[in-house]
Amino acid sequence: MKNLMDYKDYVGSVEFSEEDGLFFGKVQGVRALISYEGTNAAELVADFHGAVDDYLAMCEAEGREPERAYKGSFNVRLSPDLHKRIAVYAMEHDMSLNQFVEQSIEKGLSAVVL
Repeated sequence: MKNLMDYKDYVGSVEFSEEDGLFFGKVQGVRALISYEGTNAAELVADFHGAVDDYLAMCEAEGREPERAYKGSFNVRLSPDLHKRIAVYAMEHDMSLNQFVEQSIEKGLSAVVL
C-alpha cells in the first residue's frame, strides 16, 4: 500500500486515526502546515487537492512564491572516510561530486520498483 499522494508536484501523507475514524495527512517537505482529512479515500483525496489549491491561491493573493519541497538540492552527511573515497573516485573519473551522487542515486532507483 502506498501511503503518499501527489498533486501539482506536492506530496501528501496518508494516515489513519482509529480513535477518530478519519484518514488524514499533511503535505511533506514544506515548512507551511498544509493538512487535510476525510472519512474515506475519496474525501481524503478531494480535501488534499483542495488544501493544495487553497495554499496556492493564498500565495497568489498575498503576492508570494509558493514553497516547493523538491528544488534539486539537499544535504547528505557521510563519514569523513566515505566522503574522501567518493571525492577521489569522482576526481579520477573527471566528474564532480554532484555528478557522482546523482548517477549513483539514479542507478540505485533504477534497481528498485517505484
